[in-house]
Amino acid sequence: MKSNRILYIGNNLTKKTKYNSTIIVLSSLLKNEGYNVKVSSDKINKILRLLDMCFSVFRFKSDYILIDTFSTVNFYYAFVISQLARLLNVKYIPILHGGNLPNRLKKNKKLSNLIFNNSYKNIAPSNYLKTAFEFEGYSTEFIPNILEIDNYQFKKREILKPKLFWVRAFKEIYNPTMAINVLFELKKTHPNATLCMVGPFVDNSYNDALKLVSELKLDDSVEFTNVLLKEDWHKKSEDFDIFINTTNFDNTPVSVMEAMALGLPIVTTNVGGIPFLIEDRVDGLLVTKSNSDEMKNAIISLLENEYPHLSINAREKVEQFSWEKNRSKWFEILK
Repeated sequence: MKSNRILYIGNNLTKKTKYNSTIIVLSSLLKNEGYNVKVSSDKINKILRLLDMCFSVFRFKSDYILIDTFSTVNFYYAFVISQLARLLNVKYIPILHGGNLPNRLKKNKKLSNLIFNNSYKNIAPSNYLKTAFEFEGYSTEFIPNILEIDNYQFKKREILKPKLFWVRAFKEIYNPTMAINVLFELKKTHPNATLCMVGPFVDNSYNDALKLVSELKLDDSVEFTNVLLKEDWHKKSEDFDIFINTTNFDNTPVSVMEAMALGLPIVTTNVGGIPFLIEDRVDGLLVTKSNSDEMKNAIISLLENEYPHLSINAREKVEQFSWEKNRSKWFEILK
């Protein structure tokens, strides 16, 4: 049994989103290994969440503080918590998630230096961020986001149909309207094509998507499910044959990793850390961001069976992200 006390700081919003984020997965796995882990915070209001995180640093005497670090508002959460940890002489470990973090490093060099030069370790779940951080002079170790691979039932799709599956928050940076434009173009040659879009409605991009569906007369071809529990969207995915990812910024999206584990062939924009996860024409297809026509053509190439081994290769790759393959890396850091 491990005796180390760990405080894990991040957006613990599973009750709101109904989705087990990386903070839930990793904290649960560490607890199962015998670590004493506390998680903060589950407050919906951003100011209350930050205050709760700060109080947790003082309230829970920890040996290590893990800090989920993104590139937007959460970057400032990470800054505040890291400096409190320094004040209290507690080892802290930023876990780097934001696909736009490389730009944040350049934009906020002084704050970045304070966070990442004084950390015990910097952990990157992708070689994309590891490379970007090391280029800026920050020592960084690679440990992938963990997939509990035994929970993912692989389905081999022998004959692909034009049934598209999209899983992401409706947020402008994830470009959900591109998925609808792709469907519109695809239906010109495959009139039976359909699209299912799974994810919470975060900003006006959902209303934009609804409007576009109406304008393009795709009401009978697009399904919006809102957020689904992980188990539910996994089950839902069995009725679809191709996973599309339309994002404009990204690191190593867990939803894409999950789709790879489930056997859905992937067509994705080649932004951020995606090319470090997907090898084009080997375990997925990469297209230029915001290029609906290119994504449509990639989908057609799958329908014509030009790449029959993509899904098998993808499953083999993500099996390397299991806890069994990576637990020793965390043990070494938290010893």
